[in-house]
Amino acid sequence: MHRSLDVNAQPTLSAAGLANLEQRLAEDLSLLELPPKEWVPVSEHYGQRVYDAVVIGAGMCGLVATASLKMLGIRNVLCLDRAPRGLEGPWVTYARMETLRSPKILTGPALGLPSLTFRAWYVAQFGAQAWEALGKIPKGQWMDYLVWYRKALDLPVRNRVAVTDLEAVSDDLIALTAADLENGSNERLYARHVVLATGRDGLGSGYVPPFVEKLDRRFWAHSADDIDFAALKGKRVAVVGAGASAMDNAATALEAGAAGVDMIIRRKDLPRINKFTGISSQGVVHGFAGLSDDWKWKFLQHTLGAQTPPPRDSTLRVSRHPNGRFFLGTGVNGVREEGDRVVLETARGDMAYDFVIFATGFNVDLAERPELKNFASEIRFWSDVYRPEEGMENGELATSPYLGPDFEFTEKVPGSSPALRLIHCFNYPASLSHGKLSGDIPAVSDGGRRLARGIARSLFVADRQIHFDNLVAYETPELQGDEWTDSADLIPTLMKGAAE
Repeated sequence: MHRSLDVNAQPTLSAAGLANLEQRLAEDLSLLELPPKEWVPVSEHYGQRVYDAVVIGAGMCGLVATASLKMLGIRNVLCLDRAPRGLEGPWVTYARMETLRSPKILTGPALGLPSLTFRAWYVAQFGAQAWEALGKIPKGQWMDYLVWYRKALDLPVRNRVAVTDLEAVSDDLIALTAADLENGSNERLYARHVVLATGRDGLGSGYVPPFVEKLDRRFWAHSADDIDFAALKGKRVAVVGAGASAMDNAATALEAGAAGVDMIIRRKDLPRINKFTGISSQGVVHGFAGLSDDWKWKFLQHTLGAQTPPPRDSTLRVSRHPNGRFFLGTGVNGVREEGDRVVLETARGDMAYDFVIFATGFNVDLAERPELKNFASEIRFWSDVYRPEEGMENGELATSPYLGPDFEFTEKVPGSSPALRLIHCFNYPASLSHGKLSGDIPAVSDGGRRLARGIARSLFVADRQIHFDNLVAYETPELQGDEWTDSADLIPTLMKGAAE
């Protein structure tokens, strides 16, 4: 497990504590009769197993989706992730913060089970006093918790497998091509539903301004790339952007010994207020999906327009270095190479660096997702159905997928691709349709349960004839016939007595 070296980390007190917690979790699940018995009929396609659902991605959202299905008795599920075990999601790869942004008290992926919370996991190993002393959760310990979560719920995850293709076999069946990254072999799998739990860049990739792509890659990286920070020792580095990832990448470069790191920031001031945090409630979690398109757009456009501030701790992590500088009101308009340096052409003049990290976010670009090539032209986006009023335009929102009530893709042209409804977008780009249920920690359990209930409903409706036939054929008696005596023969005598 990945033990954090963060100042908040505590020594393990007792392996027995975790074993006791696992026993308590098992007892809680037993008391709730979870997971329930399987109820989905077994199906095959030309003799090959058909999964009720295949979840692509075993990060936090993928694990929650898989667990939520299991808790509804849908166990014929497979979860696939291209990363090695313990490296799923961003937590110990390109997430370069020291601690999570979310408060430690949030229950996150626990699905309403106290024994499944991070707090229970932490206290079981380190004790209640250590919990009280803990500030925010070290990111390495969050990864450890997710590894335990997968083990404790016995979730069916296969690592080092990449899904390279999705294809509609029929209106009710999807074929997946799964590439084994260890031996190079390909496998064809079949599923009745597919869940894309593919993270922040789940429908695209990291975004950089178009003029950046002409640069030699030795001069730059996106903040989500695998960056060799040790190679930046003694170098002059620029980080373009002012969000959380910008601060974390800048701090990591400084801590690795960069000669200097300049934050190149277009805005004249850093945003101060995290808008969505201010209205967080169960009303938002459950009510957002019920809003009209106008109101959904209004909420998200205002949030994105205000921008999310970087965490205070991340910003201080940069500013405590005397060679970490902030250049506000310094938008980048172009770049060029000059010998062994790259020059940023900014609103305040040209600035030369050895290396540039672009913390410029992510975009939706289905051309970057080979698994969706057969469906890309059929997927409906908000730009296909909604025109915001003047002054409310937003490119990020316009390229969000226009999803159905169960996170399913909808067709650009109704009837053109019926199987598209079997693919569920349970990642960050779902936010405009469903709210922040499939990318952030606070409401991920609510998102997982909404997704799983939708899939359960779809499976039952699709198999309605089988379930009805089972109803008709069910003949297990509740009564054996010896529980009562028929007194109907006494009715004439009783009537005669009543007449007298």
